[in-house]
Amino acid sequence: MDLTKKNVLIFPAGSEIGIEVFNSLKYTHHFELFGASGKSDHASYMYRESHYFESDFYIDDVKFVERFNELLTRWNIQFVIPTHDSISYFLATVRHKINAEIITSSEQANKVARFKNITYDVFKQYDFCPKVFNFTQELDYPVYLKPTDSQGGKGNCLIRNEIELSSYTELADTSVLCEFLPGKEYSVDCFTDFKGNLLFSGPRTRKRIHIGISFRSESVPLTEDIRNIANAINSELKPNGSWFFQIKQDVNGKWKLLEVATRQASTMAVYRANGINFALLSLFNAQEIPTSILNNNNAVSLDRYLGNRFKLAVEYTKIYIDLDETLIADSMVNPQIMAYLYQEKNAGKFIVLITKHKYNLTQTLNELAISEKLFDQIIHLQDSENKVDFIKPDNAIFIDNYFLDRLNVSEKLKIPVFDVDAVECLIK
Repeated sequence: MDLTKKNVLIFPAGSEIGIEVFNSLKYTHHFELFGASGKSDHASYMYRESHYFESDFYIDDVKFVERFNELLTRWNIQFVIPTHDSISYFLATVRHKINAEIITSSEQANKVARFKNITYDVFKQYDFCPKVFNFTQELDYPVYLKPTDSQGGKGNCLIRNEIELSSYTELADTSVLCEFLPGKEYSVDCFTDFKGNLLFSGPRTRKRIHIGISFRSESVPLTEDIRNIANAINSELKPNGSWFFQIKQDVNGKWKLLEVATRQASTMAVYRANGINFALLSLFNAQEIPTSILNNNNAVSLDRYLGNRFKLAVEYTKIYIDLDETLIADSMVNPQIMAYLYQEKNAGKFIVLITKHKYNLTQTLNELAISEKLFDQIIHLQDSENKVDFIKPDNAIFIDNYFLDRLNVSEKLKIPVFDVDAVECLIK
């Protein structure tokens, strides 16, 4: 096994899928991560400036391959992980022109997965394929209309009667008209190795869906009928690496296929929580390194929310931080503050603990497993002393829960001051 660290480009980097791939790989010592996006998005808050590229970087640009290769060469990229269906399909079609290996399945597998009319044609002999209609035949309403090349439910609509259908006839050549499926909906995360062996299939619920993404999802047991669908798709499509499919129950409770994707899904994080790192597996698989699945088999529930990341225009080399009700509160350590301090310790910042702690300071730190070596300096004050008198303001910031101390430092020393809740803004 080649243990040389290899460079990986995640593209687009700022999608929910790109963020999940980044989170899956950010701690591995096997790969160095780079990101690229065609528009300004969250990725610029995740990568170091030297590892991120943002421009009008779109696959429909006639010079895209040339510009893409320039970027790959500049960063010595060995692997590209596409995080959008259209980009995955496009890169599969031009992979012979790309100066790096594309982590996706074959061009044919991408084509079948990208276009639902082809998907349903390939699987029409299977009973899990939904009924597909044409616009001119007599229909039992409601029916469901979806674009041939969309994902995440974009452009889908329920057609309740002939009058509604008539307003969509111009979409007949670019849409699929199929049976309405009113039942439960699952995604099934899969991994197939380079020998074609389906090593894992894991269903999960799709709850609280927004912009096509499951904002709440729970792992559920793999049933025999879902396993059979996974095996059939694996046999017909011959995917390579991470992939998934979505199914929904018909009026009789039978599972029917919605779509297939030859890429990682953002909510594969459900199974990453059980030890299955799809992005890492796919990268090893691309090198034809034999892989196996280690599944903790715990019940997992994931809930997604809109979180915050910050870029603060504050430069500093020294941190003064209080102890009571700041680093510790209610006889417990604040884990976010500790994470921040270790972040800055790794960055070489000078950390000063400044406190009026009324008890034995060394004993308190030891009882809470806080090493005194975390701090470059410890200033233990008497209650009558003022913190502002002991702070050297050059390139310094001050963190304290007590407003009057922050106000005093801010007014007299003119340095940035932060309450405990604002430390979140300093975490990168």
